[in-house]
Amino acid sequence: MPVKLRLQRHGKKGKPFYWLVAADSRSKRDGRYLEKIGTYNPNTNPAAVNIDNDRALNWLEKGAQPTDTARTLLSYRGIMYKHHLNGGVRKGAFTQEDADKKFEIWLKEKTAKIQSKEEGLSKDQAEAKAKRLENEKATSDKRLADAATAEAEAEAAAKKAAAEEAPATEEAPAAEEAPAAEEAPATEEAPATEEAPATEEAPATEEAPAAEEAPATEEAPATEEAPDSQDDVKK
Repeated sequence: MPVKLRLQRHGKKGKPFYWLVAADSRSKRDGRYLEKIGTYNPNTNPAAVNIDNDRALNWLEKGAQPTDTARTLLSYRGIMYKHHLNGGVRKGAFTQEDADKKFEIWLKEKTAKIQSKEEGLSKDQAEAKAKRLENEKATSDKRLADAATAEAEAEAAAKKAAAEEAPATEEAPAAEEAPAAEEAPATEEAPATEEAPATEEAPATEEAPAAEEAPATEEAPATEEAPDSQDDVKK
């Protein structure tokens, strides 16, 4: 049966993770597979590629055909180059020892390139991080400076307003001179009017009892002489 080396998708939405598998070319992409021979994680920088070189090479030797993406990954790990060297050995172009030496040289160069790229990325990341921190610090310092300036302005404005209002309010104590009105006690001399008791001499008017002599008018009984008139009647 025709065998293909291809990627089988795993992971979650937005963050895919792939398996490199040997599967029947007639099966679905994410269906059954014959053997898992590696993984590929594109979410890292550089991408993480882990492949079992011997098993992948064995499938290539058996005639398995890699897809374009799988071929790229196999080339990245030197497996396709190793497969090419083995083909040269089978054809007698060079010996196995020469093939192994060539592969070792290629592997060292490839490893150096990968390390150089990783170091470059690490350096760039470190510089980007330092720059980001510097920008954040500058922004923070500016924010603090603006806050301090605003606070100083607000304090100055408050002091100015207080200074402008203070004189007007300080004059108010002048109104407190009202205590001068406390001299009113001088009016307490009113007791002088208490001389009114002098009018208490009014008792002199108590002589009114003299009027009680009115009983003298009781002499009216003198009119009782009327009986004399009765005598006159008898007469």
